[in-house]
Amino acid sequence: MSESYTDTISHAPASSHGIEEIERRLLARRVARERRERISAVLYPTVALVAFFAVWEAASRFGGVPGYILPAPSVIVQAMHTHGALLLKESMITTLEIVLGFGLSILIGIPLALAIFLWPSFSLTVLPLLVSSQAVPKVAVAPLFLVWFGFGLLPKVLIAFLIAFFPIVINTAMGLSSIEREKVYLAQSMGLGAWPTFFKIRLPNALPSIFAGLKISITLAVVGAVVGEFVGGQGGLGHLLLVANGNMDTALLFAGIAALTIVGILLYGLIALVERLMLPPHALGAATGARESM
Repeated sequence: MSESYTDTISHAPASSHGIEEIERRLLARRVARERRERISAVLYPTVALVAFFAVWEAASRFGGVPGYILPAPSVIVQAMHTHGALLLKESMITTLEIVLGFGLSILIGIPLALAIFLWPSFSLTVLPLLVSSQAVPKVAVAPLFLVWFGFGLLPKVLIAFLIAFFPIVINTAMGLSSIEREKVYLAQSMGLGAWPTFFKIRLPNALPSIFAGLKISITLAVVGAVVGEFVGGQGGLGHLLLVANGNMDTALLFAGIAALTIVGILLYGLIALVERLMLPPHALGAATGARESM
């Protein structure tokens, strides 16, 4: 018995060392796998874009496609360089309209979602009207805004708001109501009141859903600003696209689309950065996994 006990004591450190070695290897494999996933997330779309633009360039230069129908990417880049000052000026106007419309969507959408969550009678009254309003074509409503508010900045901001606010309302309301009841019961058992439970439990749980709505909303705000500029703009990238289309300047038309795309990507990236800074890593990972599973 003494020999068995001595053997156990002598093998215990080796066993502990073996477990640490296994954990270290598993951690190294996980880090390597995450590094490969990050590289793949950048490499694959980059290679696809390079191949796409290479085929586009070849088709435009050697495929007999007229330049006024489909200019080569190099011609579009040259147009962006030539009209860089104009594109920057018009981008600033459109960005202002997008940001103001998006900000108005947050100021109205989140309190509205909170009211829908807190008061069932208000939800039964307002939510069907909000859902029905999404069937109304926003392009058809835009001329009314111009009649009511003129041709300045306000109608473009309101059109961007009208298109962008709905995802914020729905995602926020769903996020607030999707918490497990066990968490609420646990908070109540610890003596937390209604508002402390809301700010410490329910709101952090809803943040991934809220940010999902914000990222959808910012892309729709871009569409809304351009729609407003199409209908009655005196400036902005949407107005520039109309002018380029009227002049049959296809290269400038593509340059304006590229500038509009860059603005949208930058604004989306800004929202994603704020999400990364505000959400804890485990919540961010869960939200990313949920989006990937969808």
